Amino acid sequence: MVRIVAVCGSRREGSHTLKSLRIALAAAEEAGAETEMLDLGDVDLPLYHPDIDEQGDSERLTRLVREADGLLIGSPVYHGSYSSTWRNFHDYCSKDEFEGTAVGLLATAGGGSYGATLEHMRSTVRGVHGRVVPEQVGVRGAYNVYDGEKLTDEDVRRRLVSLAESVVEEAERLQGGQKQAPSADD
Repeated sequence: MVRIVAVCGSRREGSHTLKSLRIALAAAEEAGAETEMLDLGDVDLPLYHPDIDEQGDSERLTRLVREADGLLIGSPVYHGSYSSTWRNFHDYCSKDEFEGTAVGLLATAGGGSYGATLEHMRSTVRGVHGRVVPEQVGVRGAYNVYDGEKLTDEDVRRRLVSLAESVVEEAERLQGGQKQAPSADD
């Protein structure tokens, strides 16, 4: 069984990113994965400092990512890119966390533009050797596709489920020996 972790890069109360990731994570569980949500709005993670190895919950959080076979990463669109919350966490991560890990990307936009956000996320995840699946989900006008906690747009739901299934499938493929924890000699 593969382990899929969703990482939410939003700190907003009632986050559409978090709601969307919960739907995707439920689909990953339905596809047979063990799942866990990492809501970066609920953790102690100080601003990354390159001269300090461990800060706040960073050791536990990076271990959670390192031990995952697949990740579902979501961020709201901020100024045409991803959130500072996601970026700060991502700065704690290296190829040790992402090497051989299947990754699916999600961006939620209050307006209509999310393309650059997904491309920025894709580039930074590839930079640390994450295996980004071709599917990705951008949600335009996120305020209009949710009624409270309920997703009202069936096309968005279908795409979230498809993203999760692709990440589970790729994680299962990679689990055949490519995903390995770093050894003590590394």
